[in-house]
Amino acid sequence: MDFEWWHWIVLGFALVLAELAVPAFFIIWFGLGALLVGLALLVLPDISLTAQLGMWVVASLGMVVGWFRVFKRGEHKTRIGQSDGDTIGEIGLMAKAAAPFERGRVRFQKPLLGSEEWECVVDEAIAAGERVRVVSVEGSFLKVQKV
Repeated sequence: MDFEWWHWIVLGFALVLAELAVPAFFIIWFGLGALLVGLALLVLPDISLTAQLGMWVVASLGMVVGWFRVFKRGEHKTRIGQSDGDTIGEIGLMAKAAAPFERGRVRFQKPLLGSEEWECVVDEAIAAGERVRVVSVEGSFLKVQKV
């Protein structure tokens, strides 16, 4: 069976549309590879089936590798629990009172680790409206004490 240029175009669109059903952002590259082969076949209609399949595999994998090189894993993740150096010492205002073994909420003037408000834990009771300082980051909570 020989593939015509429009077979590759239909396959490409089908794979790109399949990406909508399977949101992995991975199938789209194989669809774009098929579209590229379809366009190549439109320009050079005498390409063998083996060369077509090889071009599709190389183009698809090349786009996948290129995508993951541009957007490396880990660069777009939240920094919570990983970077407490910039966080320790920041001053905030208690939005919700906290006591030992009860969580409160602290609000900051500027976003801290991506958010203006954080749940916090304390060693001694702190009323709402009090100024507090961050002393550590414990998982997804900030540990604070009165200023």
